[in-house]
Amino acid sequence: MIIIGELINASRKAIGTAIEAGDADSIKKVATDQTEAGANYIDVNAGIFVGKEPEYLKWLVQNVQDVTDVPCAIDSPDPRAIEAALEVHKGTPMINSISLEKDRYDNLMPVVAGTDYKVIALCMSDDGMPETVDDRMKIADKLVNSLIQNNVKVENIFVDPLVQPMSVNNSFGVEFVNTIEKIVETFPGIHTACGLSNISYGLPARKFMNQTFMVMAISKGLDGAIMNPLDKKMIANIIAAEALTGKDNFCMNYLKAFRAGKFEM
Repeated sequence: MIIIGELINASRKAIGTAIEAGDADSIKKVATDQTEAGANYIDVNAGIFVGKEPEYLKWLVQNVQDVTDVPCAIDSPDPRAIEAALEVHKGTPMINSISLEKDRYDNLMPVVAGTDYKVIALCMSDDGMPETVDDRMKIADKLVNSLIQNNVKVENIFVDPLVQPMSVNNSFGVEFVNTIEKIVETFPGIHTACGLSNISYGLPARKFMNQTFMVMAISKGLDGAIMNPLDKKMIANIIAAEALTGKDNFCMNYLKAFRAGKFEM
């Protein structure tokens, strides 16, 4: 599982406060904690700061990379903010995210075209939120093929089919996981990713629902997630699910995690 640590997001009160105060130590600690917990990318988002986002996003990247070699997922629909962050980023970042929404597509395609950046491709268009497998696949097909035509390698694309809350429509869970399966079948070598916690919005015992949903999605081919890597129970579920789906040769990762005490018995 490719884990994209979600905690450095200005919409979280503590992070927003740290950004405004220039509190680099707080940002560095969150980056370090996520890296030590196994994050493969550190998402950085300063989207609530209209007018200052490029400056703040650049500052976040610098502080994260002061303490970790893990690359950033640069999280913004604003090409100016992304380009400011890219000026200081070391290594190959992830761009989060492009979609078929005209403004976002037109703004971000020139940024990612012909590069080796990892790119999250969001199944969203100007027609609104997709609800079915077919709705999502129509968007994914156009978006993935457009990225490939613009010289983005298929293995650098992470399709996000969009998780929507079960409390709104009881088909949203199965439609999502079936889309994951269809994407993996349709585009060999591609990756999938999502922020899955929205599935439990409006329901009790959200962590339990999220953990179960993660296991279902992994069984269909999900191999990336924007998530809290400090959630030990979620990490344990991921490790077990990957072993059970044959993605962990000889269960080596599972055994290593058990010896490290990552499973609560």
